[in-house]
Amino acid sequence: MKKHIPALLLALSLLLTIPAQAAQEPGFTRQRTYAGEFSDLTPASPFYDNVAALYEYGLANGKADGTFGLQDPLTVGQVVIFAGRVRSLWQAGDPEAGAAACAAEGDSAALPYLRYLQQEGVLGTELDGSLSAPATRAQVAHVLAGTLPEEVLPSVYDELVTQGYASRRFIADVSEYTPYYQDILALYRKGVSAGSDAAGSFLPNEPVTRGAAAAMLTRMVDPALRVQLRWDLSSLYSAAGTTLADLVEPGTYVLAPATQEELESSIRYMLAHGNDQLIFYYPGVSDDEARQLMNRSLSVMKAYCEQGYNEVRCTRGTGLLTLTFGAAGAGSSLQDYRAAAMEAAIAAHDQLWAEGTLRPDMTELEKARIYYGWICDNAIYDYQARDNSLSHIPYNLFVNHRAVCDGYTGAYNLLLKLEGIRCSTIIQGDHIWTTATLDGTEYHIDTTWGDSAGAVNYDYFAMTPQQSQELHARGR
Repeated sequence: MKKHIPALLLALSLLLTIPAQAAQEPGFTRQRTYAGEFSDLTPASPFYDNVAALYEYGLANGKADGTFGLQDPLTVGQVVIFAGRVRSLWQAGDPEAGAAACAAEGDSAALPYLRYLQQEGVLGTELDGSLSAPATRAQVAHVLAGTLPEEVLPSVYDELVTQGYASRRFIADVSEYTPYYQDILALYRKGVSAGSDAAGSFLPNEPVTRGAAAAMLTRMVDPALRVQLRWDLSSLYSAAGTTLADLVEPGTYVLAPATQEELESSIRYMLAHGNDQLIFYYPGVSDDEARQLMNRSLSVMKAYCEQGYNEVRCTRGTGLLTLTFGAAGAGSSLQDYRAAAMEAAIAAHDQLWAEGTLRPDMTELEKARIYYGWICDNAIYDYQARDNSLSHIPYNLFVNHRAVCDGYTGAYNLLLKLEGIRCSTIIQGDHIWTTATLDGTEYHIDTTWGDSAGAVNYDYFAMTPQQSQELHARGR
């Protein structure tokens, strides 16, 4: 049974969220209950839940004066101590076991933890000699990013962070020249950081406070404390505002085309300007020559069947031929039909992106396959269609879910062109199908024949020209 999507009602939202997990990761157990041990921490304090959790997991005891020091800066060595405790708690169930096994007489406070993390392969020698220096947020990211393995602290926001960062909509204060920028991005991917503002700014060169460090550390340990990224990236992939004219490579208008190339260029000029009429100057042209021009023009137009034109009328003046393009059965409502088809195509395009069916890491071939399946799932062949039926134009497939081959092909090519994929048509007798260049290779694609008795037949997707010729020669 066909699945009909009410495309005109689809709302686009690329708000990717991952529900917070309730269960704790294996290896982490709260060892005690926070009961106001830090005099400077109240339920109204920033990072209250995180600092309380840090205490309960046995990862922090506070300062000698009974405070936690939310706004106090951390040294690199103190960050290393916290990370070593997290690693040891996961590995041994004891936050101090790892460092204790690596301690030597005369060590500074942080050195056993550094040796432990180096022994575990979390860090190399890059922080040797800098343990007493103030820690930047970028250094914190470097230490924390590899503290726990992927299976314990998985990357759940890979796609969202990749898109947000690459588009410069989010984390714009981090670049490939920022120290440890990959480690910074890893914290976002894992739900350990959401940045310091609505744009997800990380402030990589700023010092880190104990409160902010507590937030990142406890998000590593407790999934329930991890942040949920709610970045709206819908505008990156929405085709809203695109017109049919935008889908045509502009041509140059020639008043009296002398070659097929000049005629094609003039028709592209017309389409790219959103018009449906061309005026040519051919003084002394005969009726037969005028008909030939009409037929040649209509043949060119079939290569742009996504535009919804399938007939042409000609009026003559003194040396002037005015060609007006239309669609059989559409009459004066054709422009409304074209606009409705475009609106529905954009809605389908945007929904496929919003739900993640289409992704930026896909090849053109993969995207074309998604649209192939969508066309076949959202239309049935109109066996009752006549020459003046709307089933010959994309509108009927998108809105009424019925079409014949030129309607199928026009609707499919419209979706491909919304992706920037170059495509045209192949015409053989009374049948038409798509030819598209996908990732640099020419393929033939027949959505009409692919829509087979309620199922999608991929035999007619991504055919080589030779395969297409053989299949179409013997018929379906």
